This record gives sequence, structure tokens and C-alpha cells, in this order.
Amino acid sequence: MPENLPCKIMGILNVTPDSFFDGGRYFNTKDAIERGVQMVDQGADIIDVGGESSRPFATKVETEVEIKRVIPVIKGLIKAGIHNISIDTTKPEVARKAVEAGAVIINDISASLSYVAADYKVGWVAMHMQGTPLTMQLNPKYENIVSDIKRFLIQVAEEATKIGVKEVWIDPGFGFGKTLNDNVELLNLIGEFTETNYQVMVGVSRKSFVGKISAPDVDLVSEALVETDKRKASSVALAMYVILQGVKMVRVHDVLETYQAIKLLDELDRIKQ
Repeated sequence: MPENLPCKIMGILNVTPDSFFDGGRYFNTKDAIERGVQMVDQGADIIDVGGESSRPFATKVETEVEIKRVIPVIKGLIKAGIHNISIDTTKPEVARKAVEAGAVIINDISASLSYVAADYKVGWVAMHMQGTPLTMQLNPKYENIVSDIKRFLIQVAEEATKIGVKEVWIDPGFGFGKTLNDNVELLNLIGEFTETNYQVMVGVSRKSFVGKISAPDVDLVSEALVETDKRKASSVALAMYVILQGVKMVRVHDVLETYQAIKLLDELDRIKQ
């Protein structure tokens, strides 16, 4: 992707059997590497390799299992000439092994691995999550969701900067310990995050709340749900919405369609000027 486009694309590469959308599709190392190369060809700036599902109610996997899933893929991508790789993990040992294999960003849904990023001088994405994947959707509550999350993310980002992390991203964590209304409020006020001193990444791709928002019968939105494989258009639309609010990176499954939409936005902006 040309560097002057307004937003980076992080392509999702789940090397897992149970991720909510693509679990099992790229569980085989060869398939995963081929998918990573394909996403770069389609316009991805970064390939995000994950070896543990973080879908609601997912259980944790052992550190060694996660390492065995992700490291061969990272090494294969490096061998294929792809060097912009992030590791999606909450485990320090997985993060270390991944960076040693060539990853340049730690995508951290636990917002707890800044010290690893500082030690290895790599980028770090701090995401907000209430609880854990196993518990986060049981009964999420906030006093003020935007203020609460913004305060948390700024705090961890400032701490990361102080210990030497040079590239810090913040992610409000759509779908991670949030109700449908919480996610909608975060979308409406995403500018509260882009107005901070930190670059914002957003991941809404194919998530269940996207399926609920885009359900055909809005009166039954709490029960109605557009199936996972039919959420592409809505996911791309939401990605464009947050980009227009200043988000600088989107984490997506549908790289080609997202790239085309960003390219269109950029061209319209160029003509307008």
C-alpha cells in the first residue's frame, strides 16, 4: 500500500482451529503463509499472526502450543519477503519468540506486554478488554465507557512511552467486554481517542455486534444476527467510518475490499483539494 494513504491495513491471520470467523482455514502452516502473502498482494501493510483465539468464551492454550503454531508461520512469511509482521498474543514468552523470529509489533489485547516491546525495541498495540475472553461478555459494565477506556489506554500508553516503547498504538477493543450499545457509543465517539497523542487502531471486522447492527429487522436487533460470512460489507463500511474520524490502522479479514475503499477515499480527498 502506498505510504501516503490515510490508514494502514493490518491483515488478520489466525493460525487457530477455533477463531470466530476463520478458525481452521489457515491452521496449516503452508496455507497460513500463502494467505499472508496473498493479503500483502491485496494491500495489507502488516500481517497479524495469532495462535490463540480471543473470541468470547474462548479458553486459553498452552504457551508451547501457541509458539508451535505461530513461529513457523512468521519464519515462512519472512522467507517469503514479508517483514511487517505483528504477533497477536498476551503471553510474554510467545511475544519474545515471535519478535526473535522477525515480528516488529506486539498486538496485545491484554495491554500488559509493553515491557517486552521496550526490551526488544518493537511497536506495541495496547487494547482495552474488560475481563478475559472467557468472561468478558458475561456482564460488562462501565461508569462512562468512553471516559473509562480512554483513561485506561492513555495510562498504559504513557507508561509504555516512559519505559522506551517508541511506537505505541491504542485500541478501544470493540467487542471485548462491551455490550451492543457500548460498541455503538464507542463508534460514535471514536474521535475522543483519535484526538489523543496516540495513533489509534480499530478492529471491527466481522464481529457479532456488526451482525446485530446490520440485521434487517432493527426492532429485533437484540435477537437478530447477520451471519459471520455475510458481514463483509458492513465491516468495510465501519472501517471507512472510523478512518474518516482519524483512525490510522484497521485490523481486517477482508483486505482487498478494505484497500479498495481506502484508495477511493484517498482519491476523493485528492480531487477535492
